[in-house]
Amino acid sequence: MSVMIRTENLTKFYGKNRGVIDLNLEVQRGEIFGFLGPNGAGKTTTIRTLLDFIRPTRGSATIFGLDSRRDSLEIRKRTGYMLADLTLYRNMTAAEFLRYFGHLRGGVEWRFVQELAERLESDLSQPIRALSRGNRQKIGLIQALMHRPELLILDEPSSGLDPLIQREFYNMITEARDDGRTALLSSHVLPEVERLCDRVGIIREGRLITVEHVASLKERALRRLEIRFAVPVTEEVFAGLPGVSDLRVENNTLHCTVMGSLDPIIKAAARLPVVDLISHQPSLEEVFMTYYGGGDEHAK
Repeated sequence: MSVMIRTENLTKFYGKNRGVIDLNLEVQRGEIFGFLGPNGAGKTTTIRTLLDFIRPTRGSATIFGLDSRRDSLEIRKRTGYMLADLTLYRNMTAAEFLRYFGHLRGGVEWRFVQELAERLESDLSQPIRALSRGNRQKIGLIQALMHRPELLILDEPSSGLDPLIQREFYNMITEARDDGRTALLSSHVLPEVERLCDRVGIIREGRLITVEHVASLKERALRRLEIRFAVPVTEEVFAGLPGVSDLRVENNTLHCTVMGSLDPIIKAAARLPVVDLISHQPSLEEVFMTYYGGGDEHAK
C-alpha cells in the first residue's frame, strides 16, 4: 500500500494554547484509519490543518502526495469531508442543499444521492431547519459520500445517529474501503473504532501516543465485570487469574477489571451458580490510563 496521508512534525498552537504537537502520522491507501482520543485531544485540529482550513505553526502534511497547503484545492476535490460541528443552510431543503454542493463539485449522480438517502432513511424533501440533529448528520454523511471520493475524512461521523443507522453507515464505510478508497475516521468512541478500523492512532493532549493494528488493541481490551452468584463467594477464588485485577466482593457479587481474554474468569465463575453477569465498557480515559499512563511524559 502507498501512503495516502503523511504528516511530519505537524504542530499547531492557538497563541499559547496547545492544538497538536510534533504529529508524525501515516495513513495507507485503502485502509480505514481510526483517529482516537478524548474530546479536546487535537483530532479536529489535525483534520482542519490537513485540509488547509487552518495553517500549522510548524511542520508539514501531504495528501495524495500533494502538499496540503499549496495543493489544497486539488486535495479537496478528491476528498469527502464531514466536520464534527455540522452546520447546514437552514432555509434549504435537504435536496436543495445536496444539489447545491453537487454543483460546486461539478455535478454528482443524483441517483446515487437518492440511494444513499434511502440507505440512511433520510427524507430529502424536508427543510433542514425542521430536521433533528441525527437527521442533519445523515445529510452531512451524504454530502461527504455522494461524489465517491478517493479519501473520506470524517470527524465524529456517527454522533446523533440511532443504532440501526449507525450500522448502515458502518456498512458504507466498509464498502468504500473494499472499493480501494481510504477513510480517516476521527472518534472518541472506542467500540466504533474497534469495529470499523484497520489501524488506530491514539492522540492525547495533542501528542500521538501510539499507532496500533486494531487486532492488537482488542487483545488488550479492558472490561469491568459484575458477576452475581447464588451463593457467597470470596475474592481468593479469583485471585491470580490472568488479566484480572481490582477484585471486590459485595453481597455475593464479584466486581473486577479484566484486560484481554475473558476465558480464565468465565471458566472460574462457571464452577459456581451464576445468577447474572454485566460487562461495563470503560471510558476512553480509563483505557488510556491503563494502557499508556497518565500524561504527556508517556507520549511519543
